Parts: sequence; structure tokens; C-alpha cells
Amino acid sequence: MSQTSDQMELREEDVVKHYAAALRMLDGFDHAPRIADARENPVAEKSSGVGTRRRFRSTTPGLVTKRTARTEGVQLIARVESADQGDGLCSPVQASVLQGLRRALAIALAVAEQYGDRTGLADLKRANLEGSLPSGKKAEFSEMLSAEALISLYVFGSATAFLLASHATEDTVEVGEVEEVLTDNGQLALHGVLWELDQDIGSFATSESKLVATVLAFAESLMAKVAARASTAPRLEPFTAASWRVEAEGFTVDGFSPAHAAKSSKLTMTFKKPNEVVGNHIAKYQAMKLAKMIMAYDFERKLNPFAELGGFIFTFMGDGKPGTGKTTLIQMMAGLINDYCQVAGYPFRYQNLSTDNIDSYQGKSGQNAKAFINNIIDPNVIGFGTIDDIDQLAGKRGDRQSSAGQLEITAVLMESFAGANTVVRGNCTFGMFSNYPENVDDALRQRAGARFLVDGPITRDDYIDILYLLMGKNHDIPVGNHEVFSAQEIKKAVTASFESHARPHEEGLERVFDRVNKDIGKLDTIAKLGTYLKGIQEADERFTGRAIKNITDAVKVRAMDFELPDEWMENPDLFLFKDYDTKKAMIDDMRQPITVEMVIQEINRYADSEFRYADKSDEVAIETMIRDFGRQEEAKRRYLEGKG
Repeated sequence: MSQTSDQMELREEDVVKHYAAALRMLDGFDHAPRIADARENPVAEKSSGVGTRRRFRSTTPGLVTKRTARTEGVQLIARVESADQGDGLCSPVQASVLQGLRRALAIALAVAEQYGDRTGLADLKRANLEGSLPSGKKAEFSEMLSAEALISLYVFGSATAFLLASHATEDTVEVGEVEEVLTDNGQLALHGVLWELDQDIGSFATSESKLVATVLAFAESLMAKVAARASTAPRLEPFTAASWRVEAEGFTVDGFSPAHAAKSSKLTMTFKKPNEVVGNHIAKYQAMKLAKMIMAYDFERKLNPFAELGGFIFTFMGDGKPGTGKTTLIQMMAGLINDYCQVAGYPFRYQNLSTDNIDSYQGKSGQNAKAFINNIIDPNVIGFGTIDDIDQLAGKRGDRQSSAGQLEITAVLMESFAGANTVVRGNCTFGMFSNYPENVDDALRQRAGARFLVDGPITRDDYIDILYLLMGKNHDIPVGNHEVFSAQEIKKAVTASFESHARPHEEGLERVFDRVNKDIGKLDTIAKLGTYLKGIQEADERFTGRAIKNITDAVKVRAMDFELPDEWMENPDLFLFKDYDTKKAMIDDMRQPITVEMVIQEINRYADSEFRYADKSDEVAIETMIRDFGRQEEAKRRYLEGKG
């Protein structure tokens, strides 16, 4: 990939000349910890997510004093080579980690050198060594050294994460906050974090996969800590205003923004084929369409024609009763995208945000959610993020049962899905799934641009098909008078499903629909449709402008009511590898005109879901109040009996 015009090349010779210094750091140096506590006998991690480091420490100015600390010998090469339970030889994975660390250190030193040359820090260093530094320059010199330290640390963390990304496995490690962040100068700063990395490897790297996970977790934690510190530090403008590229790896340095390697997830889930999803016709159809829509993403333009034309689903919510097929739908959609990406050679990244990401430590749950979002929206990959059982994961504001961690996740998801800085490129989509969507925060639920009602098998044919499917082949029971899977013919089933929404399904919405039709007649103009929307809002005050936007987005998706041909996915040259403008023109030619029937159906589909959620939410609230009243009466009875 060629470098962009605003990037400067970090020449290979400028990096390689720092190899010797980087290797000396890995080979061994002495460091007396000034902030973090040394662990006398680092022990293996006992359970996932339980670290041994103190999570919080005082940051009150003036309370951190110089302490007498034992000098610690840091030998990272030896430490890494011991991460395989005593094998005498260095393994390929260990060698890759050490090579990655050396390369990352060399890149960090090279960028710090560039900063020194651009700002005059190099001249001040020489003057300081010669004892000729003017007294009026001492404050400036100190600030520049601190800036150099922050730059060195961030570039080291970013380069380490980038270079070792391809070695990541499903193993994860929680290393906690990086504490030994020193800003006296670049070299001391690197010594401090390497000392702490040595401690973490000794504590957590009980296997090769844990070794890689530990180093990657440390790099991510280091970047977060340094970026926060840099937000208020002076003298960084020459660094943040510039951009460098290391051509050999395609690694970029762009201020305090992490560089992401275009790596795929290693998926272990069982994929499902569309014919193995019985019922759920609209949800299945839209999931299949969306899987192909994502593949139209243009990696050069960093944009999807569907996103520009207005037919892309960035967020959706799938709801239904337990056992109706939400997990199967996820497996089907992930499998389709995975297969398409393998054919095209695109990196695909799938991740699920689960209840494991709720942490008792303040701010950590939000960090986990933000890391999940950043991992999926990475413009260098095709991404699919799911949030299963979102009613358990994201807290409902105002609900006393919601924990602080759940509310942190809610805030991150709301800001990420429809915040001021949200950019929809069309390379990824997020699916929220729940058996109890009425328990999801109203504002978060309305950030789902599309609604997939996952209602499972409905008709007699559906139940015959699912029985046939799940019975397998180890029997000779005749099928009988039934054509297997004919009812699952997607176009036929979807057309019937959409047409069924010509009238509302929910009783409360039906009353609004009939009243408006009686008052103003057939809904065949924009004005009459707007009157219907106002009537819905009067019946449910939560039906706001965001609901109208979601409905119009869904209508635009219906205008794209076509599936990209299978052969376009099987032969990338026919579509996927075309330039952006050609792909956009090909899609535009297939668009259909928007009709009144489409608009009415999408209004009813969306409003039905809101009325369904409201009815469930009200019923749950009523049942809760009944239980509370019963407890109060029983408590009063026991109290009076006790007094008597």
C-alpha cells in the first residue's frame, strides 16, 4: 500500500540503526522502580481477569516521595524464553515476541530522534552534556524531555500491538493499569515500562499463548495510560501534527492514535447455513442481505457505497422469546461474512460483548466496551460485533438494579452507535440481541436502526421443517405429505411477511391506525403519513424523531430490496474488486423506487416493536409492584403479630 501525501517515510535505515540499543535493553539493564511495587516472587495467574497489581494508588501532588528501592535486574530475553515451562530452546513464538519487541523499541527510538531533530531537543541535549545549557532554557528542556518520553512510550506500545497482532489467540490476560510510567526522558521511560513488562510476563505468561496475550494486553494498557497523560502535556504539537509510515510493515505513527493491524478473528463457532434457520423470514433475509452489503466496502476509499446511498444497517436489534433462533441467526450471519471474506481475501473480525466484560473496578467496564467497539469499527477490516443478552449487559438508566459497570457500558454503546463522533463507513455492523428488549434502556434501544423480530418457527410447515432438520439422517421415518424446506423459500416468505405489516400487529397500534384512517382516509400522501406518525407519538411519547429516522432508514433499505448475486461473492472480480465508483453505479442501477406501501409497512414494523416492548415493560412493572405490595402486607402482618 502506498503512503499518503501527508505521511513521511520513517526510513528503514533510521530504524535499523537503533537495533543495537534496543537489543541491549532486552538483554539486560538495572532499574530501581519509583512508582510501581516490585513483586518479590511473581506467581502464575490463578484465574482469568484476576491480576496481582494494586489497581489504585494515590496521585495527590506532593505525596509521592523518593524512596529507597532495591535495584531490579531486568532481562527480558531470559524472561520470555522461560515462558514455556522450562524448554531449553527458544520457540518460534518466543522468537517472534522478542523480534517484535526489538523492532518496536527501535521504531520508538527512531521517532523520538525525529522529534528531537524537529524541535531542537537534540541541540539542547548536546548543550546539557557540555554544561552549556542556558538557565533560561532549562524549563523548556525539561518539558521537551517529558514529551520525548511520552512519544517513546506510546510508539513502543502501538508498534508492539501492531507487530504481534497476527500471533494473538483467543487467550486473554488482565494485566491492570501500567504504573511505572516515568517522564524524565525517553530512555528512562522505556526502562520503566520494560521493567514492568518483565514483572507481568513473570506473573501471567504461563504458556506461549499467554505470553502473547500478556504482551498485547500490556501494550494496550500502556497506550491508554500514555494517551491520557499526553492530553494535558506541553510540547507535543510537533509530534501530533506529523505522521510517519514504516513501509516494511505498513505501520503508521499518527499522534496518539493506535495503529491497527488488519488481522482476522480466529473463529471457533459452528456456522449455520441459511436453510438451517427455520422461520424468522424477515430477520434471515435482512441478515443475508446485510452480509453481502458489508462486502461492498472499499478499502481504498474507506467507505461503502451502501452507506453513501443510504441503505446500510449499522446497528440492529433482534428480539424474541427464548429458543426462537437468535444464536442460530448470529451463527448464520457470521458464517456468511466469514466465507465471503475468505473468497475475497479480506480480513474479517468477529467479537461478542458478553457479561464477562462487566468489571467491578470503576471505569474498567467502559474500557472493555470501548475496546470492543474499536476492534470492530477498525476501517482496515470487515467487522461484525454482537451483544447477546444486552438487557443483562447494558444497564437501564434510573433502574436501581443496574450496576455501575452496566451503566458504563450503556454510555459507551450510546455514544458509539449514534454519538457526535460516530462515523458509519459501512465496513461493520453491530447486532444487539435480547429475550427481554423491554429491559433495555429506551435511548439505547432506539439507536438500533433496524429491528429483527426473531420469532422462530410459526406455521405448520415451519414445525415440520425444523423437526426434519434436527432429527438428522439416522432414521428411516418417511417425510409424508410435505415438501421439505419449500416454506423457507426466502423471497416468497419475505414478501408475505412484509405484506402482513400493511396493518399493525399490536392491539394498541391497531387502534391508532384505525382511528387515523377513519379521520383522514387512506394513507397515501406524506401529510397523511405524518399525521399517522403524530398519532403514534400521542399514544407513546417515546416515539420521537429518532424513531422517524430509523423508519426512513429502513425504507431506504427496502429500496435496496435486492440481494447482491451469489456469483459476485464467489468471483470477486465481478464486483468486490471493482473501484468504488463502479461498485456504487452497479448498486444504484439495482435500486427500486420507494412506495407508499413500503413506508406504511416499515412504520408498522417499527411501531409494533415499540408497542410490544412498552406492553411487556408495563406488565413487568405491574407484576413487580404487586409483589412489593404483597411483601409490605406480609411485613405489616408480622410486625403487628410481634407487637401483640
